[in-house]
Amino acid sequence: MKIIVTGSLGHISKPLVEKLTSAKHNVTVISSNAERKSEIEALGATAAIGSVSDLAFLTETFKGADAVYTMVPPTFSASDWKQHIAGIGELYAQAIAAAGVKNVVNLSSMGAHMPEGCGPVSGLYYVEQALNALEGVNVKHLRPGFFYYNFLANIGMIKHMGIIGGNYGESAKLVLANPADIADAAAEELINLSFTGKSIRYIASDEKTTDEVASILGKAIGKTELKWINFTDEDTVGGMLQNGVPIDIAQNYAEMGAAMRSGEMASEYSRPATFGKTKFEAFAPVFAAAFAQ
Repeated sequence: MKIIVTGSLGHISKPLVEKLTSAKHNVTVISSNAERKSEIEALGATAAIGSVSDLAFLTETFKGADAVYTMVPPTFSASDWKQHIAGIGELYAQAIAAAGVKNVVNLSSMGAHMPEGCGPVSGLYYVEQALNALEGVNVKHLRPGFFYYNFLANIGMIKHMGIIGGNYGESAKLVLANPADIADAAAEELINLSFTGKSIRYIASDEKTTDEVASILGKAIGKTELKWINFTDEDTVGGMLQNGVPIDIAQNYAEMGAAMRSGEMASEYSRPATFGKTKFEAFAPVFAAAFAQ
């Protein structure tokens, strides 16, 4: 099959491409970075260099594809992050319709049922809606939990303040997902194409409380006393602003944390019958290696 993968060679897209090419599929990878071309080709895929904000480029690249994997690349430069995410989703939908693609696997997120109040995930609500409006197109929305590697953003806090924390609530239980496990699920859906209509698949690798997260990561970096500290929304925004995060991005992250704290983000979460193969403890050495750098 001919399969188009967006997301360049990111945490999910790279292992996804590796699985698809090893299964002998014809894979094209969209990347905005021309320097990725040789690395993409080394994986046995074709590189399509261009922007996901370019409708004509997307449409031409999607033509003849049996399936497309869509994800909105992360950006900190958008002045309105939610609107940017929603806009990319609309462009994907237009290109899919124009190119005649019939199967889509879309990377969304747990909490994407919330049209507002969930930070960047509320942007993904509108991506889902745009794809769901396509007639005659089968769409599988992948809704993973909180990515393991998001905790890498806490390294500076641990080094400079000796704590780890967020505004998720006291001893909050987090649904967590490892990117490689998300890639496994995406590959399974793309290779089998057994889904019809519009449907959702939740992906989880593990479930841990914030206190368990602090304990596991603390042991991995030799700081067994590491504690999870709960922050207010205001402190969350203020801390990110001090670290140079743009205000719209900071406010969106704090809003998502508040949705986690209230339980609304997980209110439609349906625990998978089978978790991903990578438990959170297996991520701890990865975190420790990054911490040591």
